[in-house]
Amino acid sequence: MRISFTKMQGAGNDFVVLDETRQRLGLSPAQYRFLADRHFGVGADQILTVRPSPAPGIDFEYVIHNADGSEVEQCGNGARCFARFVRDQGLTTQDAIRVQTKAGVIEPRLMPDGRVTVNMGAPVFELAEIPFNAAGLTPQAAGSWQKWPLALVEPAQEAIVYVAVVSMGNPHAVQVVDEVDTAPVLLQGPLIENHPSFPKRVNAGFMQVVDRRHIRLRVFERGTGETLACGSGACAAVVAGIRLGLLDDKVDVQTRGGTLTISWAGLASPVMMTGPATTVFHGEIDLPDYL
Repeated sequence: MRISFTKMQGAGNDFVVLDETRQRLGLSPAQYRFLADRHFGVGADQILTVRPSPAPGIDFEYVIHNADGSEVEQCGNGARCFARFVRDQGLTTQDAIRVQTKAGVIEPRLMPDGRVTVNMGAPVFELAEIPFNAAGLTPQAAGSWQKWPLALVEPAQEAIVYVAVVSMGNPHAVQVVDEVDTAPVLLQGPLIENHPSFPKRVNAGFMQVVDRRHIRLRVFERGTGETLACGSGACAAVVAGIRLGLLDDKVDVQTRGGTLTISWAGLASPVMMTGPATTVFHGEIDLPDYL
């Protein structure tokens, strides 16, 4: 099967974008994995699919597959690229669009400076909805919130890390570290992602607080591994930092791929994320039918 695609990136988080507004491609998980493969396919952290409106008042449907072929609920950097794609491809003339995701409706808006702002919706703190199983765990109070202890069985030792848990349409576990460059992201990331307390796995965030309006962040993403940036992870980290009493309500998040600006007024307010969305190239690829 020969398909057309667009390669995009947002703060270094890179995507293959597929247009299914006219017809479904019907790709298998193995074909999504092939597309994401950096040696045999195009190479991407996630595959983003644009589909037509599923309901009145909604402009498009947004479907996300990780590099391992699994479908996930949300991708913030991808949402900005999604908005840039539908505008640049002439699928809409609107600056603001309403997009249905597996986690709910989001509202990207193209800004005059070329960046895209996304209303990511309100964070979710109910443990069952994240989902997070806290059975047998005792939280540690911090700020107006709490952190949860996770036992990680590392090579030759067992470690306890304390994480703040929140959902931004997908689950996140955020820990505060002294220095993000030396944080054990590649060691602890897979252990946190697959920890039994998270029945649907989790994105593991490692946050260094520089000051109340500036953090540095690395994220080990569920089903993908460490990426250069994670939009929903940036939102989760800022929400966690605010509730832990460490951050103000508007924060610049420095990732390895670029800077995102996150603002949150608290309570049931939506989290607003602003950052870049760039088209890298367009192409075609032959997908093996046997996958």
